[in-house]
Amino acid sequence: MTHPIIDARLIELETRLAFQDNTLGELNEVVIAQERRITQLERELTMLKSQIKTITPSLTVPASEETPPPHY
Repeated sequence: MTHPIIDARLIELETRLAFQDNTLGELNEVVIAQERRITQLERELTMLKSQIKTITPSLTVPASEETPPPHY
């Protein structure tokens, strides 16, 4: 013989567990998608840095090529 209060509590706990399992699954999918996007953005950033280095001349001049200040 089962007790109605215990049965109701058990059903409520099972319902909560099912909802939490569903929520965890959805959150996991979001985290996976974000990790993929972050990885893609990191690759693109690395590529852009490389492109900038190749098209931008150095903004500093080696000391041997530096002209002396006018007061010399």
